[in-house]
Amino acid sequence: MSDLQDKWDAIYQNASAPASPAEVLTQHQCLLPKHGKALDLACGLGGNALLLAEYGLQVDAWDISAVGLQILQQTAVNKHLDIATHQCFIDAETLPQQTYDVIVISRFLDRTLCNAIMAALKPGGLLFYQTFTRNKLDQQGPSNPDYLLASNELLRLFSPLNVIFYQEYAKLGDVRFGNRNEACFIGQENEAVN
Repeated sequence: MSDLQDKWDAIYQNASAPASPAEVLTQHQCLLPKHGKALDLACGLGGNALLLAEYGLQVDAWDISAVGLQILQQTAVNKHLDIATHQCFIDAETLPQQTYDVIVISRFLDRTLCNAIMAALKPGGLLFYQTFTRNKLDQQGPSNPDYLLASNELLRLFSPLNVIFYQEYAKLGDVRFGNRNEACFIGQENEAVN
């Protein structure tokens, strides 16, 4: 597919830790609907997809890496979970409109996709988003500012959504505690008006 796919295939081929879901999802899974369709976008090894499927949602997991998706599929089979994986380069045209009750994105940032992501949510749908910020304690994550959020940027990028939760601790207070390198956001698409 591309050099980008080769890069992520190599990373996932050498992954030693199992996939883990994003903090914003694990700490707020009580907000998930009892049933519906979910998308783990840029899923990597699929930690979010696995949590969503275990919760009982119908899950799609998309990523550029065939290796990451193969590992996710094997994990899903081992756990008796049904997750539909799709290898693709994610762009605005890839995302179908008003299809998902839940979309989860972690440690992935492409600002050109924001409108398409919001359009892919069904009325009342939830977006769980967590990714790296520029104002962070250490060098974990990317160094290129194109892939790092400015202060409060998720609030601006997804301003049409109703804010359910937002957290960006950065260097405030006792830096020994809390997620200091990432912003966490939950937004809800407006309900349909009858």
